[in-house]
Parts: sequence; structure tokens; C-alpha cells
Amino acid sequence: MVFYSRRDFLKTSALSGAFAISGGLSGSVLAAKKTKARAQYGLVTYQWAKDWDLQTLLKNCKTANVLGVELRTTHAHGVERTLSKSERQGVVQQFADSPVTLVGIGSNERFDNPDAAVLKKSISDTKDFIKLSHDVGGSGVKVKPDSFHKGVSEAETIKQIGRALNVIGKYGSDWGQQIRLEVHGKCAHLPTIRKILDVADHPNVAICWNCNKQDLEGKGLEANFALVKDRLGATTHIHDLIHSDYPHKRFFELMAGVNYTGWLMLEEGKQPKKDTVAALSEQRKLFDKMWAQAQDR
Repeated sequence: MVFYSRRDFLKTSALSGAFAISGGLSGSVLAAKKTKARAQYGLVTYQWAKDWDLQTLLKNCKTANVLGVELRTTHAHGVERTLSKSERQGVVQQFADSPVTLVGIGSNERFDNPDAAVLKKSISDTKDFIKLSHDVGGSGVKVKPDSFHKGVSEAETIKQIGRALNVIGKYGSDWGQQIRLEVHGKCAHLPTIRKILDVADHPNVAICWNCNKQDLEGKGLEANFALVKDRLGATTHIHDLIHSDYPHKRFFELMAGVNYTGWLMLEEGKQPKKDTVAALSEQRKLFDKMWAQAQDR
């Protein structure tokens, strides 16, 4: 398996004269690449930022030059459906005063449960998250597929998930919010996601690639990527670029190959051993180098 190791990172760092060590590309490199698609780097506030209030989150992201966030609900930043109109406006103002973009809301809503009442509530709650994301300046809401249940065929569950996504896809389009289906759970195999997408054909429903181990199964990463590359959304989840064994290097090449210009966002379950802000800054610098190399391939 090919992945970007710490040795690669240190080797690449030795070449940093060609790049701006502040976290972005140098002017000369940017000029050379101005005609190429450029993905953006961001953070999912899953573990690395779960304990930061919104003010601290924005401050730390600015320091690390990580200028986009997907806000996970139930975490310390407190951007929740319970916010009043004035509180939502306050969130908008905090982002307006910051260089950080609110990319969207990371909900935990899913549409697999065979209980009609549970499914109805999930759809209703997702609509509330769509309104929240709209009100605080986000551009979309992340949802999950998610599992299969005893006594219900996989085909029936896939159809149910797809139909629910069409409902919220249409609702989200009315609010200017993309529905981002995270490749997650027992539905994380890309052939399964493709079947869901074939039902969920509303143009406002996209996938949030999640860099799972299942991406490498079956015919491999390239074949699985080809199954869904036509439905990539504005957000993609990646992992620790130094310590993860996921083949980020090859994945970046595939994304650069389709001219991806969305957000590649760190979603990492393991807490960094060093200071989180320093770790974020290190990840950002490595991302810039890896993405430039992927474009040059």
C-alpha cells in the first residue's frame, strides 16, 4: 500500500524553498498553477476541535491557516438548532470577522431505520439543520446513509435511503444548501453508495468521500472512485496525512485528475500528540505540498 509517511513529509519539507512555509504556496508557484483547479483545506470539528468554543475555534484555525470548517453538532462551539435568530446572526458575524469559512454543518442524521416514525423524525430534523446552516452562513449539511437491518433486504433499505435523500435534497435546494452524503457505516462500500445515488438522483444530493478502508476493497481505489466521481460534493473528509495508512497521495492524484475544487477536510479520530494548533499547521503545510505534487503528476 502506498501512503504518505513521515519520512515523505520530512523529505518534502527539505524542498520547502519552493513553497511558502506560512501554509500557502509561494507567489511563483501560484502563478504557475493559476490555470489549474485548486482544492481547499479545512477541518471537520470531530475530535481535534471538539472542545473549542466558536471564538477559540476561529482563532486557532486562523493561526494554523486552516480556513474552512465543517461544524460537528453537539460539540463545544454550540452551533445548534436551538439557537435563536439573534444567536444565529451572532454566528454569522463571528465568521464575517474571521478569514475562516463556515463550509457547513455536520449532522448525525441517517435514513436507514425501518421504523417509519424514526425515519420521519430524521427527515424533519435534517430540515432543521438545513435551515440552521442557511441561517449561519453555511452551504450544506452532512448526513449519513447508514446501516442495514435484520428482516429488511438491502435493496429495500437502499431504496428508502435514496428516496429520503431526494426529499431533503429538494428541500435543501430551496434553502441553497447542498446535501452531503457521508460514505459511512455499513453502507460505506462504494458499490452500495452508487446504488443509493442511482435512487437519490436529485442534483442537490452529493457524496462526501470519507477515506475509508472500504475504498480499497473489490477492484481497488481507482475503480471505486470511478463509480462515484460524478457525484462528488463540496466536502471531502481526509485523515492525518502523516500517520494514516490511507493512500492519500494516490487519492489526491485522482481528485486533481477530475479538477476537484471543493474542500478536503481533516476528520481525524485520534488526538494529536503535540499541540493541536501546531499539528493543524503541520497538516496544512503538508497538504499544500501534496496537492501541488498531485497536480504536477
